[in-house]
Amino acid sequence: MSEDISDKLLTKVEHSEEHVNEEEQLKDRIWSESKTMWVVAAPAIFTRFTTFGTSVITQAFVGHIGSTQLAAYSLVQTVLLRFANGILLGMASGLETLCGQAYGGRQHHMLGIYLQRSWIVLFISSTLLLPIFIFTAPILKALGQDEAITEVAGTIALWLIPVVYSFIISFTCQMFLQAQSKNMIIAYLAAFSLSIHVLLSWLLTVKYKYGIPGAMISTILAFWIPNVGQLIFVVCGGCQETWKGFSSLAFKDLWPIIKLSLSSGAMICLELWYNTILVLLTGNMKNAEVAIDALSICLNINGWEMMISLGFLAAASVRVANELGRGSAKAAKFSIWITVLTSLAIGLVLFIFFLFFREHLAYIFTTSRDVAIAVGHLSPLLAFSILLNSVQPVLSGVAVGAGRQGIVAYVNIGCYYLIGIPIGVVLGYVIKLQVQGVWIGMLIGTFVQTIVLVIITWRTDWDKQVSVAQQRIHRWFIPSGNDNSSQSM
Repeated sequence: MSEDISDKLLTKVEHSEEHVNEEEQLKDRIWSESKTMWVVAAPAIFTRFTTFGTSVITQAFVGHIGSTQLAAYSLVQTVLLRFANGILLGMASGLETLCGQAYGGRQHHMLGIYLQRSWIVLFISSTLLLPIFIFTAPILKALGQDEAITEVAGTIALWLIPVVYSFIISFTCQMFLQAQSKNMIIAYLAAFSLSIHVLLSWLLTVKYKYGIPGAMISTILAFWIPNVGQLIFVVCGGCQETWKGFSSLAFKDLWPIIKLSLSSGAMICLELWYNTILVLLTGNMKNAEVAIDALSICLNINGWEMMISLGFLAAASVRVANELGRGSAKAAKFSIWITVLTSLAIGLVLFIFFLFFREHLAYIFTTSRDVAIAVGHLSPLLAFSILLNSVQPVLSGVAVGAGRQGIVAYVNIGCYYLIGIPIGVVLGYVIKLQVQGVWIGMLIGTFVQTIVLVIITWRTDWDKQVSVAQQRIHRWFIPSGNDNSSQSM
């Protein structure tokens, strides 16, 4: 009898010890994964903050030149520059898939070849975008925008052409370095560039009164300074394992890269253009200047928070791609959980913050009381946008890491353009809710899209995705000896 009791006690002790060990192992896994995630996410968030800050600082200085200039810059930056940014960032995200999975699969020398192939694809794409910036004024007039605003917008668009070409180096080098968790150098360069931009903007627009040309010169330098630093770091020994020199192999097998880049571009573009359509719809409403200014300020604040989410998007993409390339479906799923929950927790804090501050934030960008009041009316919608943005981009990053951008593109078409925009048009124009109605409709589209992406991610067979990743890695594999013998520059 006593032996039975002692056996039961021993069994209970063993179970409790096993339970404690499991809890400790889970804590260790969470801590380890969180550290690995933040190695990518923290520099990525900071870099995106400073890069986005470049446009916001330009907008702040332009806003003090005049309200028409502010509306014009807001229109060009939100519509045209975001259009180009969406295409190039989207096409570059194909590189994120390839580099992440190749690095996880220890095919390090392939990263440099993928980088050069992406340069070629993005240079061609940037050149094809030039007519949009050259003919900005007539395009915006045809879309029904205010004539005085479009004239200034046409001038600003010409100044932004060098910025479009800067995206080629910026996006590709960032994704190349992120895949290796070497993106701290990008953060340092971005911080240096931002400080230079603040100083130059003040000198050229406030002190010496050069107006729009002064603001644009400072903006161009702010975008190109980090690119020069990144290229020097990559080419001059910062990535010895993954950069083996310029190679003629960059021109080989371009079509598969183009196809992956196009699906990536479609996914990102459909998402970024969503807010662009919101601004265009606002431009056709009464008192368009105040409406555009107020909405642009809200979108800029939303954009600041979006930089946090895009940092987690980068982390999710890198972690999923690395683990799939390494062959671990279990680790990929665990990294998804940690990244999504961390981003959501930050989103909840910011949601509460922006519900309380309302129009007070508008005075950072404008001195107009009418614009500030309009921003206050839009603040609840801004808060809900921030909450949704804490989850949805991270799930898009998961798709990028797995190379499933095409699926997300179809989801974006259905949720954004077949649900969100039609509802927004009805609420804004038919029910006369104006800007609030358009934004509510588009928030509904974002909510539906987030739910769909959660279901897709939950039901994904990650063991199958490991197999797909391995096939992709081997399909474009080139032995390192061939790469070294093909260095031509």
